[in-house]
Amino acid sequence: MPHSTPDFRSRAHLTELMDESCTRDQLRGCLKDIARINRWTFAARPVLHWLNGVLQNPTAPAVPLRILDVGCGYGDGLRRIEQWAKARRVHVELIGLDLNPDAAAIAAEATPPPSQIHWVSADIFRYVPPRPIHLVTSSLFTHHLADADIVRFLVWMELNAEIGWFINDLSRAPNPYHAIRIAAKLARLHPFVQHDAPVSVARSFVPADWQALCSDAGLSESDVSIQSYKPARLCVARSKPRRWSPTR
Repeated sequence: MPHSTPDFRSRAHLTELMDESCTRDQLRGCLKDIARINRWTFAARPVLHWLNGVLQNPTAPAVPLRILDVGCGYGDGLRRIEQWAKARRVHVELIGLDLNPDAAAIAAEATPPPSQIHWVSADIFRYVPPRPIHLVTSSLFTHHLADADIVRFLVWMELNAEIGWFINDLSRAPNPYHAIRIAAKLARLHPFVQHDAPVSVARSFVPADWQALCSDAGLSESDVSIQSYKPARLCVARSKPRRWSPTR
């Protein structure tokens, strides 16, 4: 665990064990317990709420809806999106991307055979989608990046997401930091998670951070929506004012 409570006035410069060299079994145990936390905290709710809004937009595209999830980890978020699409009879093409090839392999092995999700290991800044991407999502990904790379990611999404993108990450504050620190220990989660969960909160964001990062990426306040979701989520949504091309 971190040796002392961080200063929440700015993003902490701390490292997470899951980002260091480890075995696939260690990473699998870590990612499985992160997925448990995601279930407990209804982590998919913000992006599903946003996707519902996309479908209600009068400029919504013809199917299939192509969605890229960046930093997919265990893949639980993208599998939840697949369930959402099936429940609404929306034809989707889903790609889960992670820099770590072990994570992509773990996500694939955790996915039931009927699933049509395509799992890819690649650097997002070098990744060229095989076909145009309509929507880009990410969950608990951006806090792993330095500010300069977050700006690069925002620019990448602006260039590659035809209709919009959604960032689902954490809110930096003392209460969620201490709550997850205690909960992870009491639940006897994977040692990596006991260390990394509070560190993730300390490395995450307040609204002013996102306002500055989006501005650095050339986005105005009217271009994005920055919204809090309980518990301890801070999300950034972008919907582009353009019509979809039904032939692509």
